[in-house]
Amino acid sequence: MRFDKYHGLGNDYIVMDPADWGHEMPRQRIQLICHRNYGLGADGILLGPFLADGADAGVRIFNPDGSEAEKSGNGLRIFARYLWDRGLVKTPEMTIQTAGGIVSCRKDPSGLIGVEMGRVTFQSDEIPVTGPSREVIQEDIQMGETPLTVSAAGIGNPHCVILQTEISESQTRALGPRLETHALFPNRTNVQFVKPLDRANIQIEIWERGAGYTLASGSSSAAAAAVAHRLGVCDPDVTVHMPGGNLTIHINPDQRVSLKGPVIRVAEGILDTELFEQQPPDQT
Repeated sequence: MRFDKYHGLGNDYIVMDPADWGHEMPRQRIQLICHRNYGLGADGILLGPFLADGADAGVRIFNPDGSEAEKSGNGLRIFARYLWDRGLVKTPEMTIQTAGGIVSCRKDPSGLIGVEMGRVTFQSDEIPVTGPSREVIQEDIQMGETPLTVSAAGIGNPHCVILQTEISESQTRALGPRLETHALFPNRTNVQFVKPLDRANIQIEIWERGAGYTLASGSSSAAAAAVAHRLGVCDPDVTVHMPGGNLTIHINPDQRVSLKGPVIRVAEGILDTELFEQQPPDQT
């Protein structure tokens, strides 16, 4: 069974065509394929292309735990590169339908791939965040003995953004899973710890919903930049620095966000069905 693998700044996805794999992807199969030791290893699976109403192609995005994501900035850039590589789209621009809405992608002459992520919202009932309808900006919460000030953003998927003077992988790994499942977020959430560097640069550490600690994330970069801009600490054009590399972000006055960066083709191959004869590893 055929697969293709790509990464965007170390955020790696396996692309699988429903013509080979079918239109559904069982949870245990996803877990095995994405597992770093028992399977191919990936931050997620892109299942597509599907016929889409109003877009060039449709895609379903799955997290390594088997859950389905609404949107992924790096995943969409990877899927666009896959469609261009396969000759399924001939123009430098395309539209892709996701569970979080239709987005547009563009390849520039240098080979960098951009995606229009859509409008960022801070409204609790749109993200969603529990409690009264409000903009979730700089709210204080308590994580055990750790006080945090959080903002929330939605860009087709939910995000929890924390600005700090210093950030670290260890803090992200410790607090990320607890914030992901916090009662504030009924659909769970992605988490970003953000360190403003100057008006044009921010640094982030990422805990992805359903994936865990991640080297890079497009939607996380967009959400973090949008919150930092909303709080007045960065300009509309900002570079987001992540452990895996950098993405450039532009925030329009109407809060629509676009991002651009590289995509690397890693491999194509045949996955043996013997993989699925083993028991899936414990996901707890």
